[in-house]
Amino acid sequence: MIKGNIVFGIFVLLATATVLSCSPPGNNNNREPVKPATAIMEPFNSYAAVDKSPMDISYYPVNYPMQLMSGNDSSSLLARVIYSRPQKNGRIIFGNEAPPKCVQQYGTYWRLGANEATELEIFTNATINGNKIPKGRYIIYCIPFKDKWTIVFNHNLFSWGLHTDTTKDFTKVDIPVEKNERPVEFFTMVFQQNPGGAGLIMTWDDVKAILPISFNK
Repeated sequence: MIKGNIVFGIFVLLATATVLSCSPPGNNNNREPVKPATAIMEPFNSYAAVDKSPMDISYYPVNYPMQLMSGNDSSSLLARVIYSRPQKNGRIIFGNEAPPKCVQQYGTYWRLGANEATELEIFTNATINGNKIPKGRYIIYCIPFKDKWTIVFNHNLFSWGLHTDTTKDFTKVDIPVEKNERPVEFFTMVFQQNPGGAGLIMTWDDVKAILPISFNK
Protein backbone atom coordinates (compact mmCIF):
# COMPACT_ATOMS: atom_id res chain seq x y z
CA MET A 1 0.00 0.00 0.00
CA ILE A 2 2.82 2.39 0.85
CA LYS A 3 4.56 1.56 -2.43
CA GLY A 4 1.35 2.32 -4.33
CA ASN A 5 1.00 5.72 -2.65
CA ILE A 6 4.58 6.65 -3.53
CA VAL A 7 4.02 5.77 -7.20
CA PHE A 8 0.76 7.74 -7.26
CA GLY A 9 2.50 10.74 -5.64
CA ILE A 10 5.26 10.74 -8.26
CA PHE A 11 2.63 10.58 -11.01
CA VAL A 12 0.81 13.63 -9.56
CA LEU A 13 4.04 15.63 -9.34
CA LEU A 14 4.98 14.83 -12.93
CA ALA A 15 1.51 15.70 -14.20
CA THR A 16 1.54 19.03 -12.33
CA ALA A 17 4.96 19.92 -13.75
CA THR A 18 3.74 19.10 -17.27
CA VAL A 19 0.67 21.33 -16.91
CA LEU A 20 2.73 24.25 -15.60
CA SER A 21 5.33 23.94 -18.34
CA CYS A 22 2.60 23.95 -21.03
CA SER A 23 0.65 26.87 -19.58
CA PRO A 24 0.66 30.04 -21.75
CA PRO A 25 2.95 32.80 -20.40
CA GLY A 26 -0.06 35.03 -19.77
CA ASN A 27 -1.44 32.62 -17.19
CA ASN A 28 1.65 32.91 -14.97
CA ASN A 29 3.19 36.38 -14.92
CA ASN A 30 5.91 35.32 -12.51
CA ARG A 31 7.45 32.86 -14.96
CA GLU A 32 9.60 33.71 -17.99
CA PRO A 33 8.95 31.79 -21.21
CA VAL A 34 11.23 28.83 -21.67
CA LYS A 35 13.77 29.54 -24.42
CA PRO A 36 14.67 26.82 -26.90
CA ALA A 37 18.10 25.36 -26.38
CA THR A 38 19.25 26.63 -29.80
CA ALA A 39 18.59 30.23 -28.74
CA ILE A 40 20.91 30.12 -25.75
CA MET A 41 23.47 27.56 -26.88
CA GLU A 42 26.12 28.69 -29.39
CA PRO A 43 27.57 25.86 -31.49
CA PHE A 44 31.26 25.19 -30.94
CA ASN A 45 33.36 26.11 -33.97
CA SER A 46 36.59 24.15 -34.09
CA TYR A 47 37.63 25.38 -37.53
CA ALA A 48 38.26 29.13 -37.33
CA ALA A 49 37.59 31.90 -34.84
CA VAL A 50 35.94 35.12 -35.97
CA ASP A 51 38.55 37.77 -36.74
CA LYS A 52 38.57 40.83 -34.49
CA SER A 53 38.69 42.99 -37.64
CA PRO A 54 36.43 41.19 -40.13
CA MET A 55 36.90 41.68 -43.86
CA ASP A 56 34.17 43.48 -45.80
CA ILE A 57 33.43 44.64 -49.37
CA SER A 58 31.61 47.76 -50.56
CA TYR A 59 30.40 48.23 -54.14
CA TYR A 60 29.40 51.04 -56.46
CA PRO A 61 26.64 51.16 -57.52
CA VAL A 62 25.72 50.39 -53.92
CA ASN A 63 22.84 48.08 -54.88
CA TYR A 64 24.89 46.13 -57.43
CA PRO A 65 24.92 42.82 -55.47
CA MET A 66 21.13 42.96 -55.03
CA GLN A 67 20.69 43.58 -58.75
CA LEU A 68 22.77 40.52 -59.54
CA MET A 69 20.86 38.29 -57.12
CA SER A 70 17.50 39.48 -58.46
CA GLY A 71 18.58 38.90 -62.07
CA ASN A 72 17.93 42.56 -62.90
CA ASP A 73 21.45 43.71 -63.69
CA SER A 74 20.70 47.03 -65.37
CA SER A 75 23.99 48.73 -64.48
CA SER A 76 27.69 47.94 -64.64
CA LEU A 77 29.96 47.57 -61.63
CA LEU A 78 32.15 50.68 -61.47
CA ALA A 79 34.14 50.24 -58.27
CA ARG A 80 34.59 48.07 -55.21
CA VAL A 81 36.76 48.26 -52.11
CA ILE A 82 37.93 45.29 -50.00
CA TYR A 83 39.05 46.11 -46.47
CA SER A 84 39.07 44.96 -42.84
CA ARG A 85 37.11 46.69 -40.07
CA PRO A 86 38.88 47.29 -36.74
CA GLN A 87 36.85 48.39 -33.70
CA LYS A 88 37.32 51.54 -31.63
CA ASN A 89 36.76 49.60 -28.39
CA GLY A 90 37.20 52.64 -26.13
CA ARG A 91 40.53 53.67 -27.65
CA ILE A 92 41.71 57.05 -28.91
CA ILE A 93 42.00 56.54 -32.65
CA PHE A 94 43.69 59.63 -34.16
CA GLY A 95 46.10 61.97 -32.42
CA ASN A 96 49.62 63.32 -32.07
CA GLU A 97 50.75 60.53 -29.74
CA ALA A 98 52.24 57.26 -30.94
CA PRO A 99 50.63 53.90 -30.04
CA PRO A 100 49.43 52.82 -27.57
CA LYS A 101 48.28 56.35 -26.65
CA CYS A 102 46.60 56.65 -30.04
CA VAL A 103 45.84 53.89 -32.50
CA GLN A 104 46.94 56.01 -35.45
CA GLN A 105 49.44 58.85 -35.08
CA TYR A 106 49.16 61.85 -37.37
CA GLY A 107 51.65 61.87 -40.23
CA THR A 108 52.29 58.10 -40.23
CA TYR A 109 51.24 55.42 -42.70
CA TRP A 110 47.87 53.76 -42.11
CA ARG A 111 46.52 50.79 -44.08
CA LEU A 112 42.93 52.16 -43.98
CA GLY A 113 41.73 49.28 -41.85
CA ALA A 114 43.51 46.21 -40.49
CA ASN A 115 45.21 43.00 -41.60
CA GLU A 116 45.83 42.93 -45.37
CA ALA A 117 46.26 46.20 -47.22
CA THR A 118 43.03 47.78 -48.44
CA GLU A 119 42.30 47.16 -52.13
CA LEU A 120 40.33 49.46 -54.44
CA GLU A 121 39.34 48.21 -57.89
CA ILE A 122 38.02 50.62 -60.52
CA PHE A 123 36.35 49.07 -63.55
CA THR A 124 36.58 52.11 -65.83
CA ASN A 125 38.99 55.00 -66.16
CA ALA A 126 38.43 57.61 -63.45
CA THR A 127 39.55 61.02 -62.27
CA ILE A 128 40.16 61.94 -58.63
CA ASN A 129 40.88 65.58 -57.80
CA GLY A 130 42.36 66.10 -61.26
CA ASN A 131 44.46 62.91 -61.11
CA LYS A 132 43.74 60.38 -63.87
CA ILE A 133 43.34 56.86 -62.47
CA PRO A 134 43.33 54.11 -65.13
CA LYS A 135 40.95 51.23 -64.52
CA GLY A 136 42.52 48.46 -62.51
CA ARG A 137 43.33 47.24 -59.00
CA TYR A 138 45.21 49.35 -56.48
CA ILE A 139 46.32 49.18 -52.89
CA ILE A 140 45.27 52.38 -51.15
CA TYR A 141 46.68 53.57 -47.86
CA CYS A 142 46.46 56.79 -45.92
CA ILE A 143 48.64 59.36 -44.19
CA PRO A 144 46.19 61.07 -41.82
CA PHE A 145 46.57 64.59 -40.46
CA LYS A 146 44.24 66.60 -38.26
CA ASP A 147 42.78 68.62 -41.14
CA LYS A 148 43.33 66.33 -44.14
CA TRP A 149 44.05 62.77 -45.26
CA THR A 150 46.57 61.92 -47.96
CA ILE A 151 45.32 58.89 -49.89
CA VAL A 152 48.04 56.98 -51.74
CA PHE A 153 47.40 54.68 -54.72
CA ASN A 154 49.95 51.87 -54.91
CA HIS A 155 50.60 48.97 -57.32
CA ASN A 156 51.97 46.55 -54.68
CA LEU A 157 49.02 44.15 -54.59
CA PHE A 158 48.63 41.46 -51.91
CA SER A 159 50.86 43.31 -49.44
CA TRP A 160 50.16 42.64 -45.78
CA GLY A 161 49.43 45.52 -43.47
CA LEU A 162 51.99 48.28 -43.61
CA HIS A 163 54.65 46.38 -45.56
CA THR A 164 54.20 48.93 -48.32
CA ASP A 165 56.70 49.40 -51.14
CA THR A 166 56.57 53.17 -51.64
CA THR A 167 58.55 52.83 -54.87
CA LYS A 168 55.31 51.42 -56.33
CA ASP A 169 53.21 54.46 -55.35
CA PHE A 170 51.18 55.63 -58.34
CA THR A 171 49.64 58.90 -57.16
CA LYS A 172 48.62 60.79 -54.01
CA VAL A 173 45.41 62.71 -53.34
CA ASP A 174 44.66 65.08 -50.45
CA ILE A 175 41.09 65.18 -49.14
CA PRO A 176 39.64 67.24 -46.25
CA VAL A 177 38.59 65.79 -42.91
CA GLU A 178 35.10 66.25 -41.49
CA LYS A 179 33.64 65.56 -38.05
CA ASN A 180 30.92 63.01 -37.39
CA GLU A 181 27.99 63.96 -35.20
CA ARG A 182 28.30 60.60 -33.46
CA PRO A 183 31.40 58.38 -33.18
CA VAL A 184 31.57 55.34 -35.46
CA GLU A 185 32.58 52.18 -33.58
CA PHE A 186 33.79 50.07 -36.54
CA PHE A 187 35.94 51.55 -39.29
CA THR A 188 33.69 51.86 -42.34
CA MET A 189 34.22 52.37 -46.06
CA VAL A 190 31.12 52.80 -48.22
CA PHE A 191 30.26 54.48 -51.52
CA GLN A 192 27.70 57.23 -51.97
CA GLN A 193 26.36 58.63 -55.22
CA ASN A 194 27.82 61.94 -56.34
CA PRO A 195 27.11 63.96 -59.50
CA GLY A 196 29.12 62.30 -62.27
CA GLY A 197 30.51 59.62 -60.03
CA ALA A 198 30.80 58.43 -56.44
CA GLY A 199 32.24 59.41 -53.10
CA LEU A 200 34.10 56.78 -51.10
CA ILE A 201 33.27 57.55 -47.47
CA MET A 202 35.98 56.51 -44.99
CA THR A 203 35.04 57.00 -41.37
CA TRP A 204 36.07 55.91 -37.89
CA ASP A 205 35.44 57.41 -34.47
CA ASP A 206 34.47 61.08 -34.96
CA VAL A 207 36.43 61.53 -38.21
CA LYS A 208 35.20 61.23 -41.80
CA ALA A 209 36.89 61.79 -45.16
CA ILE A 210 35.37 61.37 -48.63
CA LEU A 211 37.36 60.41 -51.72
CA PRO A 212 35.59 61.89 -54.81
CA ILE A 213 35.68 59.63 -57.88
CA SER A 214 34.54 60.74 -61.34
CA PHE A 215 34.08 57.91 -63.84
CA ASN A 216 35.12 58.54 -67.42
CA LYS A 217 32.62 56.53 -69.46
